[in-house]
Amino acid sequence: MGIKRRAFLFGSVALAGAGVFGLKWSASSARAEAIAATRRQGEGSFDAWLKIAPDDTVTLYSPTIDMGQGSQTAQAQMVADELGVPFERIVIEQAPAMPGFANTEVVRGFGKEFVGAVTDWVPDQILGFAARKVPVQLTGGSSAVRYSGQLLRRAAAGARSLLAAEAASRLGVPEGELALAEGRVRHAASGRSLRYGELAEAAAKRSLAAEPVLAPIKPGAAVGRSVARRDIPGKVDGSAVYGIDVTLPAMRVATVIMAPVRGGKLLEVDEKPALAVAGVDRVIRLPEAVAVVATGYWAAWKGAQALAPKFSDGGNGAIGSEGIAADHARLIAAGKADKEAGKGDVDKAFAEAGAKVIEADYQVPYLHHAMMEPFAMTVHRRGDKVEAWVGLQDPLATRSLVAKAAGVGMDDVTLHTTLMGGGFGRRSPWQCEIIDQAVAVASQCPWPVKLIWSREQEVSHGSYRPQCSARLRGAVKDGRITALRTDYAQSASAEMEVGFLYDLPNVQRRHFAHKTNQVDGPWRSVNATQFGFWTESFMDELASAAGEDPYRFRRRHLDHDPRAAKVLDEAARLGGWGTALPPGTGRGIAIFKCFGTYVAEVVEASLREDGWPRVHKVTAVVDCGTTVNPRNAEAQISGAIVQALSTAVGEAITLEKGAVVQSSFPDYPLLKLAEAPGAIAVHFIESGAEMGGIGEPGVPPLTPALVNALAVATGKRIRSLPIRDQAKG
Repeated sequence: MGIKRRAFLFGSVALAGAGVFGLKWSASSARAEAIAATRRQGEGSFDAWLKIAPDDTVTLYSPTIDMGQGSQTAQAQMVADELGVPFERIVIEQAPAMPGFANTEVVRGFGKEFVGAVTDWVPDQILGFAARKVPVQLTGGSSAVRYSGQLLRRAAAGARSLLAAEAASRLGVPEGELALAEGRVRHAASGRSLRYGELAEAAAKRSLAAEPVLAPIKPGAAVGRSVARRDIPGKVDGSAVYGIDVTLPAMRVATVIMAPVRGGKLLEVDEKPALAVAGVDRVIRLPEAVAVVATGYWAAWKGAQALAPKFSDGGNGAIGSEGIAADHARLIAAGKADKEAGKGDVDKAFAEAGAKVIEADYQVPYLHHAMMEPFAMTVHRRGDKVEAWVGLQDPLATRSLVAKAAGVGMDDVTLHTTLMGGGFGRRSPWQCEIIDQAVAVASQCPWPVKLIWSREQEVSHGSYRPQCSARLRGAVKDGRITALRTDYAQSASAEMEVGFLYDLPNVQRRHFAHKTNQVDGPWRSVNATQFGFWTESFMDELASAAGEDPYRFRRRHLDHDPRAAKVLDEAARLGGWGTALPPGTGRGIAIFKCFGTYVAEVVEASLREDGWPRVHKVTAVVDCGTTVNPRNAEAQISGAIVQALSTAVGEAITLEKGAVVQSSFPDYPLLKLAEAPGAIAVHFIESGAEMGGIGEPGVPPLTPALVNALAVATGKRIRSLPIRDQAKG
């Protein structure tokens, strides 16, 4: 089996004792500690991720966090079919923030995905080594089902093998004569059977004789069924606990005022006005902020508003959005890229006789994540012991960062993971100042302290999708693209390789790194959102230059990829491509692949009387391999469409004198219900291919499909976001 087989032996050796058959790094006390922390008397624990109780209840410890995406329910569906138990029998628990619950499959999966985007040679052995050395519990990148789900399926497959071995021993029959289904191991010839619950404790003590074989993922008893999400009842009846809901005896609540200009420091503050507010206990100075601690949030907020702190600008007072765009233009014009990729000779193709060459500049602004729940983190410090309550997108990393902030060992930190009221990448713990702030404030208080960021602080101090500029230059000849160059400028920290969908003889991408004082990072679909906008918008411009229909023009460049071609064909068919529309209404199309999933969208749009876009209908066709929970997958794609529409039409973070101009939703307008699409139709293609993500891939095609539709409706091409009133006139 070559490299892949050696990688398995190197990275996933079966280990004797307590049913541990995880990755080699977790053969240490970490996995044993994880099992000891979750296993009760009489239960069988399988690789810590699954345990089976004597009453046949199966508990799944999910390595991913609930932030509204419904992925834990999908994971339970996958485990139910793999293990052979009714879905209703599975209980879902959040995996504790312990090294033994590190999600190694995410490291392996992302490593393979990102390396595979630039080379056909993916070093499995290196990825296996990284998976063992980088213990994370990351939720993001549409990985909760396609990667974490596979981790849990392997645990279920291993449990199934061990249960069969134990049953064969007790029944005195060969394992090959046994069938596992509905939570029982049956021997058809004798009519005897044993429940999982009566086998589990002994089975978990066995060792795997061989690598467990996963059953093919296909619609079965649970997978492919729109089961009810397990997280919804608690969110409806109010019993679900988010970070902002945490309440402890004697707890205080704090809020902060931060330096308006990122990089600025606190120079001075008169504490007396805040201390004069009823309920305020103390004012705490931080390097970049001032915190007010009180008996409740209202008192803390009033105390903070009474202050007039003075901050420096850290030398960043001259930075503005217009200046950033000008810097981008200069970088691109200079032509000195820090990274490039592609194939062929684009310059030669541009100079070819008979080629028609066009060029266009595109711009996107900083974008805020606009989470429903602002940051809230509770910390209680007692000497060298620290206890924290928060929902962030990697609990294990959060625990480590809390330890670092407190100056204690990781073993001295207990982390309680709460639900998250939205994330979209903003709750990545490596970019959350609130961790250091909450620990610093609590370290100066005798009580547990819940630190809450106001909406104003949350909007003006985000880790935004970066402001980007791109110049696209393309050549067409005889109805085909002969060359395409994309030059784009954005921060290096936000750079992530994005695959290119079309088959072109000459293509080049050049990245020009630009740094500002802002913190930027992953936003829903990461770099695919801006690449989708300018690539698919420019495809329409190239089609126009070639005198071709936009759908058929794209289709001509997708013969190498049958999945992409089918998705595009279905979107055009179901979206009514080529059929008549009312006067003033246009239809646009776009397709993109990211996170292993193909999505094509057709948008029908016109302009309102005030010049803002009105989207009448969006048709989306999705190929994510296998759809685990169709109704929830539809909700994810629909939500992505609405969010993308909101950012396309009205959202933007702008800078003046180094500071963010926007402070809350009145000047950072989210899409209103009346502005949502009149209809959204989502269709899935069950290709059976390797499973892709579902939470993020619905974003990239929407904006280009919309501007392409508006170009048809108005004759005006939009190349800068947000659209707002650009389409008028």
